[in-house]
Amino acid sequence: MKEKQRRVIAPVEEIEGQLEGRNALTEALRSGRTIDKVFIAAGETDRGLQRLAAQAKEAGAVVVPVDRRKLDAMSTTHAHQGVITLAAAHEYATIDDILQEAADRGEAPLIVICDELTDPHNLGAIMRSAECAGAHGVIIPKRRSVGLTAVVAKASAGAVEYMKVARVTNINNAIAELKEKGVWVFGTAAEGSIPMYKADLKIPAAIVIGNEGDGMSPLVRKNCDVIVHIPMKGRISSLNASAAASILLYEAVRQRLGG
Repeated sequence: MKEKQRRVIAPVEEIEGQLEGRNALTEALRSGRTIDKVFIAAGETDRGLQRLAAQAKEAGAVVVPVDRRKLDAMSTTHAHQGVITLAAAHEYATIDDILQEAADRGEAPLIVICDELTDPHNLGAIMRSAECAGAHGVIIPKRRSVGLTAVVAKASAGAVEYMKVARVTNINNAIAELKEKGVWVFGTAAEGSIPMYKADLKIPAAIVIGNEGDGMSPLVRKNCDVIVHIPMKGRISSLNASAAASILLYEAVRQRLGG
């Protein structure tokens, strides 16, 4: 019984970087640790907690008000004090960092844009493929998307340590910024106008991978320069997001190697 009590009251950090309670968030902010999300009890009026949430938001975290019952269900300590924090497994980069990586290597940028992916295994697998293919970075949105959790880091098989990941407020603004800097944006969809083999991926290129269920959002689709499709020979009409990303990345590798 004593052992069980110790597990309940001791400050713990779960494998996914989950920090519970106000002190845990305070120390994470004080240390400069990168924070993905802060779940705070909806309707909470405590000024100290509201101040902590504001500081987390200023530091770049997404603050999500949720029903206290959800916090209770998420909690492993049963002492969350109205706040649960998800810390990032690695620091985020910027779009400029990604473009500078390409410049430093003397290569045309090759970037993957993930449009609201929610499965951490998919994001981790995409990062792994991107790193193996020599891509310069991955871009994800802050909201409605998985971040750099420990599950993502594990699924990336170490790629999280090498692959630059930029987390942006708005994917469409990021696409506009890339275009201004000479990067062509290639969307992917089953009804794409050209097969991937006919897309010129030797030029500065960003490949957009859509959400697991709905694909690219309508506005993201509209903002792409070209929509390409992966030729399908079987009876199933779609591929897993990470598999699609790998195929397109290695088509870019083939073209860039002159194959």
